[in-house]
Amino acid sequence: MALPLLNYPPKSQNQRVEGYTIQGDDQPRIYSAESLLEPSEMTELIDAAYRQIFFYAFKADREIFLESQLRNNQITVRDFIRGLLLSETYRSSFYDKNSNYRFVEQCIQRALGRDPYNEREKIAWSIKIATKGLQGFIDELLDTDEYMKNFGYDIVPFQRRRVLPGREIGERPVNIKSPRYDEYYRSILGFPQISWQEEVRRFKPQEQNATAGNPSLYLDMARSVAARPAAAPRVSTANINIGASVPFRKLNVPINGNG
Repeated sequence: MALPLLNYPPKSQNQRVEGYTIQGDDQPRIYSAESLLEPSEMTELIDAAYRQIFFYAFKADREIFLESQLRNNQITVRDFIRGLLLSETYRSSFYDKNSNYRFVEQCIQRALGRDPYNEREKIAWSIKIATKGLQGFIDELLDTDEYMKNFGYDIVPFQRRRVLPGREIGERPVNIKSPRYDEYYRSILGFPQISWQEEVRRFKPQEQNATAGNPSLYLDMARSVAARPAAAPRVSTANINIGASVPFRKLNVPINGNG
């Protein structure tokens, strides 16, 4: 017999407050399959879904079969999100690297677009994982009234009301405040790592860089040449043949004084 979801008191968060906001650069962009007019817009919707669930999807992480079904209107956006949450990439990256409580937190942030209300909510959904498994937990999470009311079948989930009018700094993005690895695995992998840069790099605008033929390009080469005078060879005086080396001029001087 499956256990019912435990009751947990909801906490007042930003997404529970009705707002009168105008869509702008600070507000999240809503990707909906109902308003798609061109095939390129479907590509943007799929990329937005990858960013919401995976944060970043490499080529090997992409679910090509699910993408094809979504482009051909065989599945809804909600089914595509369900497929990403049940994919091997999401399982190995989040489920295998964290406890059930932290995995529940990750799924609520990505699927419902908010933080968990309290620890009791984490416990309630963790019981679902223990009794129904990963697939049963994901199915019930996407079947909740909260998900259907805010995203339905055609909208990609997003972090709801992260930025409020009149507030200087909004809530931090989910991927920054909730990294993929837990503290236990971060300590094993040696995160965070501090790297010191010994070389000081300076930025030089492109228009100030020397072009081909500029004499400054050969300055380093000229400085590298060691211009030293040739040293005279050292010769010992004992090895010098004075008779052969010093020129001698012979004069016609008569011998014995005779002319």
